Amino acid sequence: MHAADAAVGTPSIAERVRRLDWPALGATLTERGWAKTPAILTADECRELVELDADERRFRSRIDMARYRFGEGRYEYFAYPLPRLVAALRRALYRELAPIANRWMELLRIDARYPERLEDFLAHCAAHGQRRPTPLLLCYEAGGYNCLHQDLYGEIAFPLQATCFLSVPGVDYGGGEFLLVEQRPRGSRAARRSPPHGARS
Repeated sequence: MHAADAAVGTPSIAERVRRLDWPALGATLTERGWAKTPAILTADECRELVELDADERRFRSRIDMARYRFGEGRYEYFAYPLPRLVAALRRALYRELAPIANRWMELLRIDARYPERLEDFLAHCAAHGQRRPTPLLLCYEAGGYNCLHQDLYGEIAFPLQATCFLSVPGVDYGGGEFLLVEQRPRGSRAARRSPPHGARS
């Protein structure tokens, strides 16, 4: 937490995540497969993350999506050590999402369980040769888009992902939609479109 944040009493990332209505979010995730949260990051924190794009040292890999026909834009995998905000979000969100993921495994009758702590899950990944960090930063310019695809790194994967919108539609850019696709039985798919909303409070 910045000293300025502490001065005005801004709660830590862990506390902000903990205060979310997780029973309601868990029910929505189980029913729909996705859920929206209220804003978690402040405007200053969003700007702090956006500004990291200019520092190549913070990333282990930068992918030009057009080169691989993934879309128009780029995504960048953070390197260790992760930025403080990214590390705090990942740890706090995992702690709340792991019980939901375990309930999913029970409902699906899959013999897999996720540990309570992120550190234990990362150790499990490392034991299977998966030691690289996977949090990433997506960057789009006018006309940018991301093709539908699934990007898995290795045998071990956590079944839930969190996306933070760092830019505010109508303020930082115009247009744009966030598309979620559900894989249904017999190979059919259902798509849901949602205007992206900023993560700023």
